[in-house]
Amino acid sequence: MDDNILEMRSITKTFPGVKALEDVSLTVRRGEVHAICGENGAGKSTLMKVLSGVYPAGSYDGEIVFDGDVCRFSGIRDSEHVGIAIIHQELALVPYLSIAENIFLGNERRGRGGLINWHKVNAEASELLESVGLHENAITPVGQLGVGKQQLVEIAKALSKDVKLLILDEPTAALNDTDSAHLLGLIRKLQDRGITSIIISHKLNEITAIADNVTIIRDGKTVETLSLHAGEVTQDRIIRGMVGRDLESYYPERESHPGEEVLRVEDWTVKHPTQERLVVDHADFSVRAGEVVGIAGLMGAGRTELAMSIFGRSYGRLVSGKVFMHGKEVKTRNVTEAIDNGIAYATEDRKKYGLNLIEDIRRNISAAGLGKLSRRGWVNSNEETKVAEASRKSMNIKAPSVSSIVGKLSGGNQQKVVLSKWLYTDPDVLILDEPTRGIDVGAKYEIYTIINDLVAAGKAVVVISSELPELLGTCDRVYTLSAGRITGEVPVREATQESLMALMTKERELAA
Repeated sequence: MDDNILEMRSITKTFPGVKALEDVSLTVRRGEVHAICGENGAGKSTLMKVLSGVYPAGSYDGEIVFDGDVCRFSGIRDSEHVGIAIIHQELALVPYLSIAENIFLGNERRGRGGLINWHKVNAEASELLESVGLHENAITPVGQLGVGKQQLVEIAKALSKDVKLLILDEPTAALNDTDSAHLLGLIRKLQDRGITSIIISHKLNEITAIADNVTIIRDGKTVETLSLHAGEVTQDRIIRGMVGRDLESYYPERESHPGEEVLRVEDWTVKHPTQERLVVDHADFSVRAGEVVGIAGLMGAGRTELAMSIFGRSYGRLVSGKVFMHGKEVKTRNVTEAIDNGIAYATEDRKKYGLNLIEDIRRNISAAGLGKLSRRGWVNSNEETKVAEASRKSMNIKAPSVSSIVGKLSGGNQQKVVLSKWLYTDPDVLILDEPTRGIDVGAKYEIYTIINDLVAAGKAVVVISSELPELLGTCDRVYTLSAGRITGEVPVREATQESLMALMTKERELAA
């Protein structure tokens, strides 16, 4: 039997005005975990969509050989029929259907008269859930599960189709450390069962821990394939292949010279939208001009809820407490008031809350600051284009023009559009919630540089992040949050990952 389960030969894929893939080749050995790395927009996801039939045969040049046969897939069903399953970064589950219904959607288990055999559906779903380590009732609606468990449902769905090659596109981007570790452990177990996996990820520590080989793609072209078995491939080596140069540091250097206090929040308390419990409990924090302040906390600690409730009470009910800007108490009862008082918030979920994915770059950038572009209710479209074009150049947004649809941009470029939108409002305080989630190291470095430029100009920046190294590398001070309460405030020069984690779990330990 051929050791290679997959060969993609000289794949070229072109979109109007953009050559996404140019003569890309990929070879995957049977039973291995093969990683694909590259910067945002390098062509990784496009290559996998070609392989899975999302982009059908005839829409690209090149050849796919799977399990010894030349394949021409006209759609996803064709690739699934031969044993290829893809799990996209945006999960394709129906939240109102049960776990079992989602697993067998389009692949129903039917009995007499063509009717669905629900006993068989639920029984087989339970077996599949057991195989992926998900201990949930098969009749539970998927919408009640967290993202980590939904990922496991997607894998169970793939296993129901006798998968030979499992493709996972950024599977841990939205997961916490515990869920990520569980998912990676499951991939190893699937490997023991003979299932080959292709994993696309920007988390290089996970790649070096789990992959057998890694193929690097840059600017739509194959750079090289590296074997990790020799133990000589480091994260720095992969980064060099991805960006075409060495990154001297993951975080750009800057000098910290905090000025006067810009934002102060006192006794901030927020109730859950539907439950009688406090999500944010009498929180106090402040940030000064020219300063980056981090907020660290475990999943469910209340970090995003704190930020959203300050930004125009976008979350929760019965919000109480005080917000001061430049020493003067201000009202932030809605988003318009928050913006008018110099506060901006870049959400952690850019696709759902941060962007209009079916609109172009121009209209996304101007969305929060239309008042600056309008006269007598009419928007000056020429000025809108100039503003967007200036942002495209200064933020290095990789797109042919400001008329490009945002939904077709890479994650890193989408994040730059989000930042451009809020920077156009000229805020005094910019709250960044998971600003580098799901983007590559090169784009991360650019985001960090933008943050440095903002504080150098006297802005105050708040960074919420699940990655403690990121907070330690970019912030001046870090507040820790646990169960909705501020449990510590530590200057970065005195902080370590261990000391922050101790504070992040302090309240939980007391409660236990």
